Amino acid sequence: MGFALNLYPFTYRAKFANGTWTEEYLEKPHGTPESEAAMSAEERGKIENARNCHDDMPLVNYTSQYGLSCFEGLKAMPQKNGGLAIFRLDQNAARFARSMKGLLMPPFPEDLFIKAVLETVKRNADLGFTLQYNPEWEKDSFMSASSVYIRPFTMAEGGIGVNISKEPWAIVICTPVGSYFSAKNFDAIVTDRIRATPKGTGWIKACSNYVISTIAKHEALEAGYMECVFLDATHRKYIEEGSSCNIFFYLKSGELVTPELGDTILPGITRASMIELARDRGIKVSERQIAIEEAMAEAKECFVTGTAAGATPINSLTWQGKKAIFNDGKVGELTSELRNTIKGIQYGALPDTKGWMTKVC
Repeated sequence: MGFALNLYPFTYRAKFANGTWTEEYLEKPHGTPESEAAMSAEERGKIENARNCHDDMPLVNYTSQYGLSCFEGLKAMPQKNGGLAIFRLDQNAARFARSMKGLLMPPFPEDLFIKAVLETVKRNADLGFTLQYNPEWEKDSFMSASSVYIRPFTMAEGGIGVNISKEPWAIVICTPVGSYFSAKNFDAIVTDRIRATPKGTGWIKACSNYVISTIAKHEALEAGYMECVFLDATHRKYIEEGSSCNIFFYLKSGELVTPELGDTILPGITRASMIELARDRGIKVSERQIAIEEAMAEAKECFVTGTAAGATPINSLTWQGKKAIFNDGKVGELTSELRNTIKGIQYGALPDTKGWMTKVC
């Protein structure tokens, strides 16, 4: 179960107008989780369509016409001792506000974001739409674990001319999600497409950024790879990130390198967390430019990070017909250690000494 449009009944919606955010929780049509599981595909499709449609919102708007929108992705993880908890909720709230500011929208207040996310997840859980911890997940370091995926996003008001959004909606939906990468291999290829350019929106979690990423990722999958990796737009030699994830290289020298942040790279929350965990272990972590030639020649491990990706190892990287294989195609020791630590914290199998998890219920 990867990403699928399987929305939970409660949706949160807030509208900005006259300097104020007006909030509401919409309870869309639903049965019980058990009754819905027994529905036919046709019945399930009708109820899903009812949850996904909002007839009082404009079809023609600055989002549908020009891609003027931003979003967040975060997860409520089933906890080993019961209930759900969300990873670094405050950081998602802050990035959502920054993204909206970057798109010249009135930012959604961080305290409202936190309250809206917690309450939406809780209301759905109270109806039975939630997930339970499965001890089997521990056997593969939670690579197959499920969670409640939370998608906050903006929608612009009605408009046809090219313009900014002055009265956007902020919306929060929930859906169950499993492993993001379902491929049997963990191989990546360098794409010749350009994800972001200087002075653009690469640092914003903008919907429009994902058009090129989607195309490049599809091309990689068609060629037999799990993921694509982008180079910088100016020199076409420095690694930036994957289709929807940040990237790390553990070099033979013992240095862990991830591309430095700038206006072309998304400041990932999982990225920042992995940097902190690595430094806690005494690993030298550098946020700097890393050329594709250096990565191919000097890296002994490679992994990508993100809310959806988690901490996923990359076994090989192909560029211009040349292929670098990391750690003999096996998960590296550092990659495994960092992945096990962050996943253990997220699912409550390890103590949360960082205060990263926010209890929902």
